[in-house]
Formats: sequence, C-alpha cells, structure tokens
Amino acid sequence: MNVENTKAQMRKGVLEYCILSILSEDDKYASEILSTLKDAKMLVVEGTIYPLLTRLKNAGLLSYRWEESSSGPPRKYYGLTETGKLFLKELNTTWDELRTAVNVVTNAKKK
Repeated sequence: MNVENTKAQMRKGVLEYCILSILSEDDKYASEILSTLKDAKMLVVEGTIYPLLTRLKNAGLLSYRWEESSSGPPRKYYGLTETGKLFLKELNTTWDELRTAVNVVTNAKKK
C-alpha cells in the first residue's frame, strides 16, 4: 500500500473545507487561495483548484466578481455566498466532531 496515495486522498477530502475557510476571511483570487494552501503544506496544483472553485460556485456556495489588476489581466475574485457561509458553519461543526473522534481513537491506540 502506498502511503503517499493515502495522504493525497486525505488532503483531497478536506480541500473544499480549506478553500471555504480561506474565503471566510475575505474575497480572494485563485492564485491567493493556491498560495495560502501551499503555505499550509497542502500540496495542490492549479489544475485541481479551478475545477473545484467552479463546482463550489455551481453549488451556490461561492460567487465571483472581476476586478482590474495593475499587473496584468483582470482577476476573478471568489467569495462566500450566504449559503456558503451556512455550509461552512456546518462543516466547522462536523470537522470539530470528526477531529475529536479521530483523536479519541488514535490516542487510545497509543496507550
């Protein structure tokens, strides 16, 4: 069994949650989101992020707006919709419950 494959699947499973959390602070364009994920050691490539942003937008969780850039073409800024904020709130609760459960199980195994 390949541990790198399992690690990649674990990261993929929380990627939506991470993106929504990043956008809870402020509207951002894709490169900023990608940079934040990379700084956090979430190994993500551009080819992964754009389809995910589109899927989240189509699900009504994100909106976007175009903004002129002084350093190139206009940028598409993404932000949470009201539905996205509610969805993120539910994910926060679910993440806390999941993290607690995993800690209970994994810490029990260490004793």
